[in-house]
Amino acid sequence: MSTMIEFENVSRIYKSGDHELKALDNLSLKIEKGEFVVILGPSGAGKSTLLNLLGGLDTATSGKIIVDGQNIVDFNDDELTKYRAKSVGFIFQFYNLIPNLTAKENVELMKDITDVDVNGDEILESVGLTGHGNQFPAQLSGGEQQRVSIARALAKEPAMLLCDEPTGALDSNTGVLILSLLQNKCHEK
Repeated sequence: MSTMIEFENVSRIYKSGDHELKALDNLSLKIEKGEFVVILGPSGAGKSTLLNLLGGLDTATSGKIIVDGQNIVDFNDDELTKYRAKSVGFIFQFYNLIPNLTAKENVELMKDITDVDVNGDEILESVGLTGHGNQFPAQLSGGEQQRVSIARALAKEPAMLLCDEPTGALDSNTGVLILSLLQNKCHEK
């Protein structure tokens, strides 16, 4: 395998007046292509910060974040937007669904930012939501909304999928199903 992601001495420090919060302090790590990685730690350990940096949603205070040979720390806003649209799929703790779009429409939004042909019904079926495509987010349970969010992220077939507590709102059986699906997608793609 070859290296897909490399953090080289990455720090992210948030400042508020005289107070500094080191969310990440001189972090170095490598992730190989095709690798399925889980980051564990207590609340406040920097897990979400790491994901936000890797996804181009936040900027490092220092260090290099190299993705597929490119240091994304050096990207300008347009380059970051293209990077996020093409290479990154996000599954957030909060589902970020558009409330006036159906589940299927939320998934098929990916057609607007990628060249992938998206079949919303098929992708919803893969996360156990057959028959829910015409329902709006308010008509779905929290776990169903989370699965729509997962389906939307999978729809664009990103080079990497960043998941921040992807099974937090799911029962244990559905959580296992979703983790298996994510692991299988990792190995397939």
